[in-house]
Amino acid sequence: MRSLSLAIVTLAMGLAATSPALAAQQENKEIPLTYPETRSVDVVEEQFGEYISDPYRWLENDVREDAEVAAWVKAQNHVTDAYLKQLDGRFVLAQSMEALFDYDDLGTPVEAGGRYFYERKSGGQNQAILYVRDGATGEERVLIDPANWSDDGATALAGWKPSGDGSLLAYAIQDGGSDWRTVKVLDVATGEVMADTVEWAKFTDLSWMPDNVGFLYSRFPEPDEGEAFQSLNENHAVYLHRIGSEQAKDVKVFATPDQPELNHFAELTSDKEWVVITSSSGTDDRYEITLIKVDAPELETRKLVSGFDYNWRLIDGAGNTLYFMTNKDAPRLRVVKVDLGGDQPEFTQLVPESDAVIDGAMIVGDRLVISYLVDAKSQLATFDLAGQALGTLDLPGPGQVDSLSGSMKGDKGFFSFGSFNRPTTVFRYEPEAAPTIWAEPSLPFDPEAVAVTQRFYESKDGTKIPMFLVHMKDQDLSQGAPTLLYGYGGFNISVLPQYKPAWMAWIKAGGVFASANLRGGGEYGKEWHDGGRLQNKQNVFDDFIAAGEYLIAEGIAPEDGLAIEGRSNGGLLVGAVVNQRPDLFTAGHAAVGVMDMLRFDRFTAGRYWVDDYGYPDKEQDFRTLLGYSPYHNIRNGTDYPALMVSTADTDDRVVPGHSFKYIARLQALDTGEAPHLIRIESRAGHGSGKPTDKLIEEYSDIYAFLADAIGLDLGQ
Repeated sequence: MRSLSLAIVTLAMGLAATSPALAAQQENKEIPLTYPETRSVDVVEEQFGEYISDPYRWLENDVREDAEVAAWVKAQNHVTDAYLKQLDGRFVLAQSMEALFDYDDLGTPVEAGGRYFYERKSGGQNQAILYVRDGATGEERVLIDPANWSDDGATALAGWKPSGDGSLLAYAIQDGGSDWRTVKVLDVATGEVMADTVEWAKFTDLSWMPDNVGFLYSRFPEPDEGEAFQSLNENHAVYLHRIGSEQAKDVKVFATPDQPELNHFAELTSDKEWVVITSSSGTDDRYEITLIKVDAPELETRKLVSGFDYNWRLIDGAGNTLYFMTNKDAPRLRVVKVDLGGDQPEFTQLVPESDAVIDGAMIVGDRLVISYLVDAKSQLATFDLAGQALGTLDLPGPGQVDSLSGSMKGDKGFFSFGSFNRPTTVFRYEPEAAPTIWAEPSLPFDPEAVAVTQRFYESKDGTKIPMFLVHMKDQDLSQGAPTLLYGYGGFNISVLPQYKPAWMAWIKAGGVFASANLRGGGEYGKEWHDGGRLQNKQNVFDDFIAAGEYLIAEGIAPEDGLAIEGRSNGGLLVGAVVNQRPDLFTAGHAAVGVMDMLRFDRFTAGRYWVDDYGYPDKEQDFRTLLGYSPYHNIRNGTDYPALMVSTADTDDRVVPGHSFKYIARLQALDTGEAPHLIRIESRAGHGSGKPTDKLIEEYSDIYAFLADAIGLDLGQ
């Protein structure tokens, strides 16, 4: 979850309205709801004097390896599909989403050797295509099109990096939504894919060494047979792959075998003088920094920052001067520089902390551009390299700046801007000039017809929480409308304005969309994050519950017209709050959620999350986790809202066993007459790389379910 490893999945159109799956939606067959029988087992374990029952432990087994789990998945999907076929709204939503995906979803360009590399996904395409131009105004040509990589469109381009001179490109392939990556190399001039292949890369950057001798990447050891999607990830290491050689000859550049839990990411300064390795012990932004002088004969390492105490993010470097963002002595971050020429390098402050939170930065020539967050909205400010403020840059409105791309060697940079009602527009920045539009999409709707406003409400302890409301401008909120409330609240991740076709389909159908900026995120810096993690995790649930209470009290959502949604940590959020306040919400969608808080650290990347959740084997953390774990706190004899749980068989981030066990217990207990269903996707993972046609099917299913539960009329 480290910021430079994060990928924001942007999506485009692609489901034919005449597909058999959607045609069946029009039949409107009334089918009684009977859940599959789920075998329970006698598993009871004692922890700190508590006896913990886990009757569905067997559902943790890998669906690809266990025939009984596979049969259970098939039976659950059969029940869910039969229920969903009753809902005419699926067909209406799918048509709306097809139209709303019909735009150019734009990536920010990267310049290398006079060539410009960028992604674009247009209407009708399942995956983004990588293009290249020779020169900023040159004619574009397709460099990589993943359309033919798989029959189902579930194999995606998942990262790429051109060499310094732009002649070669290293790129990562993601299959079926997995976090594992295969890295290959392409000759940019000819488009020829070279023989170089790297396997078992994961949580990696790609960084080219000078003169195209090779690139740095991060990987784990090859897992045991049958364990690729569930075994713990340990012994991450940085390797150098030399062009033209086999992977078996790759050189291990940096590893910590005495600390197998650490992750390591390598990047180079734009002048290729220094390799900067950032090491992390979990999901917290607390890093050690190790340096390698590129021209040193043996690539010897040199520790710059020891101790996992603070956030350090490289901006760029020139010669022996490196520039970082850090929260050391600055909870909302500041910019510092360090001169590596001396025996004892010391950091000196360049731009001090302010009331706003630093969210990102780039250096273009001799200009520092900083992206700030002010009440969960982006602002851009410029400075010279002495730290002197030069002014702010105008943005189109409240929204999110992302993907800052520039270097100290260049004379121009790029950034993207988007909002709930505006897909990404790419801007070019040149010092001494205002940003200009480099690329903007033609929109399938009128953004001026959609209102984006922000409100603040009080949480249980009096803390003011910001929340965005998005709806059609001609809609009178005082009359109330079915409302979808979204939240996340964790891992220092800021939930900022962004365009999603599924959300817009909900809004255009007459619903209100609300996004709450809960504690646990990064919207207000370290204090905001700390206020929603570990022993303070209940604050996140209180913030979300208070958002629901506010929406109903203000008449925005009817008392029986509020649905909630969250993904991953947000899926945990949905599971926790419906246990605590089943009376408040009428429906919910918990996507790829962390549902068993006592065993999350035993699978794949789960061990990293102890920074936010705590350690299940430590008593204080255990008792906090047990107090809100969705799987362990389902209330028998209580009416629950309508719930849709969604997951995928290839999710090797939050393994699907979390969702399997949760829904099995929810269905087995007396939790009322409302439907409690699970939708299990095949050849899909935690979210990234999912093809557009699958997204349209998924969200037409889920939002039709929510709309039906809370009374949003989708028509026929």
